[in-house]
Amino acid sequence: MTSNKNMNVDCLCFQKDEENRRRSANYKPNIWKHGFLQSLPTKYDKEESDMQLVRLLIEVKGIFVEKSGVLQKLELVDWIQKLGVANYFQKEVNEFLETTIVSLKNNKNPSAEESLHVAALSFRLLRQHGYKVSPDILGSFLNEKGAMISKISCANDAKDIMELFEASHLRLEEENILEDAKSVVINSLKDAFVVPSSININVLHSERVVHALELPSHWRVPWFDVKWHVKQYQKEKHMEHVLLELAKLNFNLIQLKLQKEIKELSRWWENLGIEKELSFARNRLVESFMCSAGVAIQPKYKSLRKWLTKVITFVLVIDDVYDIHASFEEVKLFTEAFERWDAEEIEQLPEYMKICFNSLKDVTDETAYEIAGEKKFYMVLSYLKKAWIDFCKALLVEAKWYSEGYIPSLKEYINNAWISSSGPVILLHIYFATMHKVTYDEIDHFLHTYEDLVYNVSLIIRLCNDLGTTLAERERGDAASSIICYMNEMDVSEDKARKHIEEMINNAWKKINWYGTNRVASMEPFITQARNAARVAHTLYQNGDGFGIQDRDIKKHILSLLVEPL
Repeated sequence: MTSNKNMNVDCLCFQKDEENRRRSANYKPNIWKHGFLQSLPTKYDKEESDMQLVRLLIEVKGIFVEKSGVLQKLELVDWIQKLGVANYFQKEVNEFLETTIVSLKNNKNPSAEESLHVAALSFRLLRQHGYKVSPDILGSFLNEKGAMISKISCANDAKDIMELFEASHLRLEEENILEDAKSVVINSLKDAFVVPSSININVLHSERVVHALELPSHWRVPWFDVKWHVKQYQKEKHMEHVLLELAKLNFNLIQLKLQKEIKELSRWWENLGIEKELSFARNRLVESFMCSAGVAIQPKYKSLRKWLTKVITFVLVIDDVYDIHASFEEVKLFTEAFERWDAEEIEQLPEYMKICFNSLKDVTDETAYEIAGEKKFYMVLSYLKKAWIDFCKALLVEAKWYSEGYIPSLKEYINNAWISSSGPVILLHIYFATMHKVTYDEIDHFLHTYEDLVYNVSLIIRLCNDLGTTLAERERGDAASSIICYMNEMDVSEDKARKHIEEMINNAWKKINWYGTNRVASMEPFITQARNAARVAHTLYQNGDGFGIQDRDIKKHILSLLVEPL
C-alpha cells in the first residue's frame, strides 16, 4: 500500500511536470488599470440636466406633429433610432408605423414619386418593430414577371440603393426576392466606386456606403454606432438641431451612468483578488462590460450589465484554462467538479483551479439570489448551474479533440461549438433579467420555444469568433476552428471555407429575423437583447480578436463608450 508521503511526492512531481508543459497565448497585460477607471469623472448637475432633457423631449415630440409627409416622418423615425433616443418616443413611433402599414396595405401600386427609398425604408422600419410586412411592398421595384429588373443597378441615387441594401438584411428564409436584391445592390455599390457615373454617389453617401458594406446596420450594435450617426446627421441639409442636442445630452447622461457602473465592477474585480493567480488568462473586465452594454444599454438594465460582465469575464478565464493552460487530465477533473458543483472535488488540483471554481461558484450563487430572492433562489440556481456545466463539458470535448490531434467534421464541430461559444449561458442570464416572475414551467417553456433562437445567436457568436481568431489560434497551435474543420473535410482553400462560414452566419440571421416578426409582447426585451448579443460578436471580431488584442478597434469603442463624451 502506498504511503501518504509518497502520494504527496508523486502529486508534486505531477504538478511540476504539468507546469513545465503548460502553453501560453502570450496575451498582453490588461491596459485598463483600476486607478484609471476610478478616476473617470461622474459628477454632473442632475437637476439642470433633467430639466434640459424634459425641454428637449417636448420640442422633439412637437416635430412629429409638424412633419406631414410620409418620407419626412419615416426619416425622422429612422434618425431617432440611429441617434439612440427611440425609447423616449415609443408611443409616437408606434402610432406612425400603424398608419404606415395600413397605408401600404391599401396602396397596392406605389407611384414613382413614392420611390424605392420610401418602400425600402418603410419595410425596414416595420420589420425592425415587429410588424409582419411582406417584401411584396418592394415588388414593383424588384421584379418584372419574376425577374430582377435592371433599374436597381442603374438607379441615379445611392440613397435609394443603400436603403434597399439595409432592408435586405431583415429578410427571412425563402424570401429569395430580397436575397437577389442584396446581391444586385452589393455589386451596384461596389461598381459605383469604379465607375462613378453609374450611381449618383457624393462624398456623404460614399461614407455611408463604405460603412454599410463593412457591416450592415442590422448587424451592428445600435449604441456603439450613435456617435458615428451623430456626425452623419450633422451633415444633413434638413437637420433638426433640437434632435441632435437631445442625442448628445442623452449619450452623455448614459455615459456617466456607465462610468459609475464600471467603477463598481472594477472594485469587485480588485477585491476578488484572482488576477495574480490566473495571470495566464485574459483579464478583460472592461471589454466584458462593453459587451454587456452592447446587449442592454438602457439604465434600467444595470443589474443585467453587472451579471453579464461577471459572466463574460469568467467565460474568458475558464476558456483559457481549458484551451491554453491546463492539461487534459486536469480539465477532466475540473469538469467533474463543475458537474457536482462541489469544491471538494478539486482538492487535488492546482491552486488556480480551486480559486477559479470557488470564485465562479460564489458569483453564480450571488447572481441567483439577486435574480430570484430567497424563495426561488434554488430554482434559478439549478438552471444557471446547468448552463455553466454544459459550457464546461463542451470545452472538455474540444480539449479532448486537441489532445488527440482530432479534427472533427464541421457538423460535429458545430454541434458542440454553439454551446462552447458561451451563448446559452449569456442568453439564460438575459432571460432572467427580462422576465421578472418565473416558474419551472415558464423556464422550461422558454428553453423549448426559443431553443432555435438561442442556437442561432450562439452560432453567430462562435462563427464570428472563428473568423476573427483563426489566424492567431493556428499560429499558436490551438484546437481546430470551424474554418479548419471545413477546409479539412471538403479539401478547399481557406478563402472558400471563410465564405462558407459567412454564408452560415447569413442563414442564422434569417432565422433570428423570424423571431422579430413572430414575437410575444412580453418577450420583446429578451429577443431584442438576444439579437444584440449576436451584434456584439460582429463588433468584437470584425477585424480580428477583440478580446485578445486590446489596443485596436475595441479600444476605440471603449473610449467612445466610457471616456469620451459627445
